[in-house]
Amino acid sequence: MSRTPPLRVLLTGATGFVGAALAPALVARGFDVIQASRRPERAAQTHGGGKWIAYDANVKRSVEAAVRDIDVVVYLVHAMSDGKGYAEREHDSAFLLREACAAAGVKRILYLGGVEPRAHPSRHLASRLATGRVLREGRVPTWELRAGMIVGDGSQSWQICRDLAMRLPLMVLPAWLQSRSRPVAIEDVVRALSLAVDLPDQGPQLFDLGGPDVMSAANILFAIARLHGMRPITVPVPLLTPRLSSHWLRIVSGADIAVARELVDGLRHDLLPTQPSFFDHVGHTPRGFEEAASDALAAYRPDRRTAAIEGVVRWLARNAPATT
Repeated sequence: MSRTPPLRVLLTGATGFVGAALAPALVARGFDVIQASRRPERAAQTHGGGKWIAYDANVKRSVEAAVRDIDVVVYLVHAMSDGKGYAEREHDSAFLLREACAAAGVKRILYLGGVEPRAHPSRHLASRLATGRVLREGRVPTWELRAGMIVGDGSQSWQICRDLAMRLPLMVLPAWLQSRSRPVAIEDVVRALSLAVDLPDQGPQLFDLGGPDVMSAANILFAIARLHGMRPITVPVPLLTPRLSSHWLRIVSGADIAVARELVDGLRHDLLPTQPSFFDHVGHTPRGFEEAASDALAAYRPDRRTAAIEGVVRWLARNAPATT
């Protein structure tokens, strides 16, 4: 009796934070996983074995070759770190992919996007939402899962919050730090994406991936500081905008400054789920913020100089007066 061959899954963005965590989970579920990278030989050396294929999201021939004989494409491509004009590049690469997938007979596109704010989105969030629309308007059913801050060592948004909380004995609190979100653990994002690959076909789907805790950005910083054994002094500064705040991130955080500026600009408004919960859809209970943050901090390995700086800050803040 012949066996049904496993689904062939093309994982784009395989060398990124989410992609690197997702690849082994997909393999563990029995899928035939092909990981995509602009430099597949180098990626195989730095990210482990498995199957790798060359993939340039903005080159038609490359995209068409990559999706040939593929059942499901997991689309994790971002161009924000490429600098000016990234929104146009993200739009063009999404269009190329959807057309190539339709021509190749791909059964599903699975896209990890961003939460839609109820007010005007930042340039970064607008581009993520536009990418989702481009994919959903194609002929291949697209499942878009939207996440806010993903908590895990290697996440840019987590790194910014971690660096601010662990390197500032005195925290400046602009009004925009009261914006709320529902951070989600990387383990839960991986679980959601791996499950969404082969759920029964229901046409295009749109879900949010929100963790169980509704938290302001300030609450996130306080929680990280507390887990690190700190009680920072806080100073409210209502007139400091996200754009101005991004300038001192250059000093405090090791995150990519261009990316950090875009991410911070997205904190002007609440980023709370507006779509049905994928976790409810599949009966999965996501982890709470403190559990996810504790694991992310445990995985953090600063270099010697950074560890010394953070040790001094921790010593200065350890006996600071409690704040509310």
